Amino acid sequence: MDQNTYSPGLHKLVTLQVNDVNLLTNSNSFIAFSEKIIQEFELEKVGIITHNFENNSFTIAICLKESHICIHTWPEFKQLTLDVYLCNYLQDNTQKVKSITNAFINYFNAVVLKDFEINR
Repeated sequence: MDQNTYSPGLHKLVTLQVNDVNLLTNSNSFIAFSEKIIQEFELEKVGIITHNFENNSFTIAICLKESHICIHTWPEFKQLTLDVYLCNYLQDNTQKVKSITNAFINYFNAVVLKDFEINR
């Protein structure tokens, strides 16, 4: 791989508005959906950490061989932040990152409040 043209990958960071508070408090449903995404996009899960808060909001970090997917929910504000990053070591995963992010936006039936793309 040419070091001068190598791009480590796309990192998407979004803040979403979600009207269905149940989606922001059901970590098990999010994990199940994430497992489907991981299979659909042929990613390799290394591990997952979940923390549920007293108000049923949650933080989840899914470590992937390709990098990670992280989420934090705020049901009291009907918002969440989502972080999707896949490395481009063996292939360009740019479109995969965009598609995965869109799948989560659709899952939450969300309105995008902030959308950042960082080309690493």
